[in-house]
Amino acid sequence: MTSLFSKILIANRGEIACRVIRTARRMGIRTVAVYSDADVRALHVESADEAVHIGPSPVAESYLRADRIIAAARETGAEAIHPGYGFLSENPEFVERVEAAGLVFIGPSAASIRAMGLKDAAKRLMEKAGVPVVPGYHGEEQDGNLLAASADTIGYPVLIKARAGGGGKGMRRVDRAEDFAEALASARREAKAAFGDDRVLVEKYVEKPRHIEVQVFGDRHGNAVHLFERDCSAQRRHQKVIEEAPAPGMTAEMRRAMTDAAVRAALAIDYAGAGTIEFIVDASEGLRPDRFWFMEMNTRLQVEHPVTEMVTGQDLVEWQIRVAAGERLPLRQDEIRLDGHAFEARLYAEDAAKGFLPATGTLHRLSFPAAGTDLRIETGVREGDTISPYYDPMIAKIVTWGNDRKEALDRLVAALRETWVAGSIVNTAFLAALARDPDFAAGDVDTGLIGRKQAVLSAVPPAPAEAVGLAALAVAGLPVSSSSDPWAQLTGYAHFGRLAKQVSLGEDGAMKVLVAPETDGGWSVDVEERNIRFSPQRLEKGLATVVRWPGHVTVFTGAIPYTFAVRDPLAAAADAEAAAGSLRAPMPGLVKLVRVGVGASVRKGEALLILEAMKMEHTVAAPHDGVIADIAAEGVQVDGDAVLVRFAEETGGQ
Repeated sequence: MTSLFSKILIANRGEIACRVIRTARRMGIRTVAVYSDADVRALHVESADEAVHIGPSPVAESYLRADRIIAAARETGAEAIHPGYGFLSENPEFVERVEAAGLVFIGPSAASIRAMGLKDAAKRLMEKAGVPVVPGYHGEEQDGNLLAASADTIGYPVLIKARAGGGGKGMRRVDRAEDFAEALASARREAKAAFGDDRVLVEKYVEKPRHIEVQVFGDRHGNAVHLFERDCSAQRRHQKVIEEAPAPGMTAEMRRAMTDAAVRAALAIDYAGAGTIEFIVDASEGLRPDRFWFMEMNTRLQVEHPVTEMVTGQDLVEWQIRVAAGERLPLRQDEIRLDGHAFEARLYAEDAAKGFLPATGTLHRLSFPAAGTDLRIETGVREGDTISPYYDPMIAKIVTWGNDRKEALDRLVAALRETWVAGSIVNTAFLAALARDPDFAAGDVDTGLIGRKQAVLSAVPPAPAEAVGLAALAVAGLPVSSSSDPWAQLTGYAHFGRLAKQVSLGEDGAMKVLVAPETDGGWSVDVEERNIRFSPQRLEKGLATVVRWPGHVTVFTGAIPYTFAVRDPLAAAADAEAAAGSLRAPMPGLVKLVRVGVGASVRKGEALLILEAMKMEHTVAAPHDGVIADIAAEGVQVDGDAVLVRFAEETGGQ
């Protein structure tokens, strides 16, 4: 057996860096982390045996600096580099530079990455290998008129896709010929920003598509196997939300056809390491062997690899390390078993109700249920850490296993109910709503499911009276549970008895809550003509977890966190005055495109500018009719809540 590495460097951050460190430690391999200014106290830095600073917070100055990463590996004596996913993981030039420095890249060859790096060339290659591909235009010519004509020939709806990269960036669905030019321009801008390449291809849009991918693995001895399939159809904005393995409704015939095609694809490019062959499936008549087509290959470990590990019992990172060290695949195809069902939910700092806008903030509370054989929590942050605007806002991956799909899904819902985050807007409630959705629960999933039901899935019901009452008690400084601490019992003490208190909740303090003592030692809370009584016995039951954090209080009731602002009246008045007649940035970002100028008259809903944040474009529209008095300049980096647009006084704020 080939000897393994004694030390590896992980050219990544966050949860994937922590994930690789965990396996390396179990294998007796020392690890080196790299970090930017923003990550100086990050969990992956603390978890590694050594850590090297590689630059400022922006990725272009740190995690994309191949020279600094390779220098860090050589300085620390690392023998190999694991790229994780994202960043430089699918950059063939990086692979070549790693190998030129005498190091081993834990992943496929530069040639394999190049073969699959451009979607159009990859599709031509797959056709030669006998892998079915989606009808479309995959040529070199990029003239807009030619692309539009190709779309007409293919037939609407069509999908414009960036040739390079993935993750839904540079992708646009177009339903009408008259919308093609604008969608093409937008896709090109986003592709250029994300991948440095604005070339696109055009494909037929499948009406009821499912995204099913196959995990493949190859070694440097000419062997390739699959580890079954994952269903990643639950997507928003072409990005995965909940993944599962195996795919619901999968038949033996369909699985055989897809996995055989996936292995042929890997063998066609002499693939070594972990990879994923992604297929689009027409599920309008169920899963049929003649209704799936190759989309692309991800030549790296996938974010959702834990679900495959849960149903196969294999550690894919260990496989990566062993293959990179020159070993043969740990198992033959007939030795790989599929057992049970698994789900992975991606917990993000984002506002689902506002189109999944990324969010930032300090994690004043971060609590997960206890992990075990049926539950796995993958995270790269801890309580007290900050979600910054520089990187993907994923907080954690919650992975569950069950003997069957229902059991695994029930465990996911239960885990989400015990996942508590305070300090940033998160998608916990959205994930729980999706997991409980009747269609999703029945396995009737396609990539349009979330889009069709987004309003329902992202709707948060009004805070129940009990949650408001508990928030008011906490803001008033009163105990929200029974306590044996004699000092806690003195909260609200006055010489002649406990005092009633009035609490103001909400951004503008408009929610007035009266908290009054009861003779039995409990509390009576009056809010908006409702009265809630909290007896000592009720408080003893631990009604909910309540967390105070700067300017806010959050009450966790199941999977829905209810957060109430607690504002200083003087600060609120000053903010209101400053915000009059202005439109602020919903998040930190780059002003990519300005559509109107000073003095322009605009209508409500009209696009004013495009803000690029976390590699996605967000259109900022006029909230009302008005005249532009001032607008941010193109190319300017702005902070969250920065003023982007000011309206003339006579129309502003109407």
